[in-house]
Amino acid sequence: MKMKFKLIIMAILSTAILTACGNTPTADNSLKDIQNKKELVVGLDDNFPPMGFRGKNGEIVGFDIDMAKEVGKRMGVKVTFKPVEWDGIILSLNNKDIDVIWNGLTITDTRKKQIAFSSVYVQNKQIIVVNSKSKISNKSDMSDKTIGLQLGSSSEIALTKDTVLSKSVKDIKKYSNNTEALLDLNAGRIDAVVIDEVVGRYYVSKKPGMYKVLDENLGVEDYAVGIRKNDVNFTTELNKQLAEIKKDGTANTISKKWFGKDIIYK
Repeated sequence: MKMKFKLIIMAILSTAILTACGNTPTADNSLKDIQNKKELVVGLDDNFPPMGFRGKNGEIVGFDIDMAKEVGKRMGVKVTFKPVEWDGIILSLNNKDIDVIWNGLTITDTRKKQIAFSSVYVQNKQIIVVNSKSKISNKSDMSDKTIGLQLGSSSEIALTKDTVLSKSVKDIKKYSNNTEALLDLNAGRIDAVVIDEVVGRYYVSKKPGMYKVLDENLGVEDYAVGIRKNDVNFTTELNKQLAEIKKDGTANTISKKWFGKDIIYK
C-alpha cells in the first residue's frame, strides 16, 4: 500500500511539473523584435486629417504621423505607415500585420479587452457639425434628422451611448471615412455629422463659412497608441519616449503646427 501511495504521489507531482512548464509564459521580445528589424509599422486610416492623411504629393502626413516619427527617431527605428480599413484595424494589430495603431485611437472598455494602450497623449471631444445655415443649434433640434458618422469610430460609440439622441434621430448613416460624411453634409444629404473634435475643427477651419460646430458635445475621450497586450516591454519604452517628447516641448511644437495650440495631455 505504501509503495502504491508513493507511486500515486509521484504521478501527481510529475503532472503538476509538466503542467507548470507548459504554462510558463514565453519571453517578451516585443522591444527587441522592433529594434532588430529597425522598423515600426504603424497602422492607420490615411484619410483622417489632421491625424493622418495624404498630402498634395501623396505622402502620408499629419499630427500623429509627426508624433510617431519623432518617437521612432528616438528609438532608433524607421517608422513605416500602413493604411488599414478602420473597422478591421484591431484584427490587423493582433494578427501582427502592423505593430501599433497610432491614429487618434480612443480608449474604450471594449477595446481594452482586445488590446493594450500607451499613456494618453491627447484628450478629445465628440462634436456635432452642421451646415452654417442650419437651424440646428443643440441636440434637442436633432429629432427626426439624419446623422452621419464614420463606421467603427468612437463617434459611433459615443452616439450609441447617448440613448436620448440616438433614439430621437430619423436615421444614422455610416461612412467609410469622415470626408465622405462631410461631403454629404455639405450637399444636404444628411443634417449633421458626429466627429472627433480634432478632425472636425480642422475641416471647419479649412472651409470658412461652410460649417458650424454646436456648443453641445457627446463627451470627452482619451487618445492613446494601440498595442498588443503581450508587448509589455515595447509599451514601457514607448511610454518613456512619449513622456520625453512632452517634457522637452517637442510634442507641443508638433501640436501647434497642426492645431495652432497645445492640445497635448500632460
